[in-house]
Amino acid sequence: MAQQRDDDEEQRRNGFSAARRGLMQGTGLGAALSLMGALGGSGGLVGTAHAAEAAFPAHKKWKIVFVNHVTTNPFFVPTQYGIQDACSLLGMDYQWTGSATSDAGEMVRAVNSAIAGKADAIAVPIVDPGAFDKPIQAALDAGIPVFAYNADAPRGKKNPRLAYIGQDLYLSGYQMGERIVSLIDSGLVALFIATPGQLNIQPRLDGASDAIKKSGKKIDIQTVATGATVNEELSKIKSFYLGHQDLKGMFAVDAGSTQGVAQVMKESNLPSKGVHGGGFDLLPTTIQLIHEGFLDFTIDQQPYVQGFYTVMEAFVFLSSGGLVGPADINTGLKFVTKATVEPYLNTSTRYEGKTTKPQIVPMSGAIKS
Repeated sequence: MAQQRDDDEEQRRNGFSAARRGLMQGTGLGAALSLMGALGGSGGLVGTAHAAEAAFPAHKKWKIVFVNHVTTNPFFVPTQYGIQDACSLLGMDYQWTGSATSDAGEMVRAVNSAIAGKADAIAVPIVDPGAFDKPIQAALDAGIPVFAYNADAPRGKKNPRLAYIGQDLYLSGYQMGERIVSLIDSGLVALFIATPGQLNIQPRLDGASDAIKKSGKKIDIQTVATGATVNEELSKIKSFYLGHQDLKGMFAVDAGSTQGVAQVMKESNLPSKGVHGGGFDLLPTTIQLIHEGFLDFTIDQQPYVQGFYTVMEAFVFLSSGGLVGPADINTGLKFVTKATVEPYLNTSTRYEGKTTKPQIVPMSGAIKS
């Protein structure tokens, strides 16, 4: 039996090699993929790396430089895993650089450095309405494709980037505002924002404010800037609550501030006082405190695919000589509440940034939209 398994494994390895050689030598793609599927055995299980290598001819190991506005923020841990996974799948390389404190000037210098270093592609969140126009155009003039991820130029303003991969930020904020007015009829509501004016989060704040005002309810909105680091955000949120203990709601438009809101809600047991809270993103503390009933909701914008899809877009653009793509990708909006939070608690994956271990997560139960 052991010898038979060894023989089967050797045949499978030889088959993969034959399939790949066939593709490189011009054999039909459909025939080669069918061969690999057959060799995969029951269920056609074929190693992804083998399939990807077979599907594309040999190519340069293209490097994509990801410039970021808060390089150490835990929100972007799954984004970096998405980048790593896509690069591994497609035979690419990447660099993670930018600013730790949302400094647009520092980010622009990182873009210029990527141009000087002859990067094959650049990805950057457009967090400032004008600072990135010239460096992005300079990259395009040098033949380097540029993609925006996580944050884009304001609506109606034309930035030369090729595509945006991320959430519809204003719409997500507007829907949060609608959720707020479904929970609160009147009184003081605090809206916390890490860095006012920055385009990755300001549109959410604008959307939430517009929805609350449109409702006609007697809700007094106060906007509070919290800062670019998690510790700073928590401190500002605590201070605001201590000075406004009559408030009716605490909501945030960024990951760190949302975690801070959840922590303050728990420390002062605010749900028992009729106070509601919510925000954005899936930091582990946020998820746990939703489960414990201290936060009404958070909104998932899928940071993993903001990295993964950006690499995919760059790869297809480069491999086709610019003939294919690019296209904007909306990475979605999903409310996570106490009723729906359990799957996030029961799995520990790279997709949420909870573990470094690559894995396939089995589906369980009905699919909920």
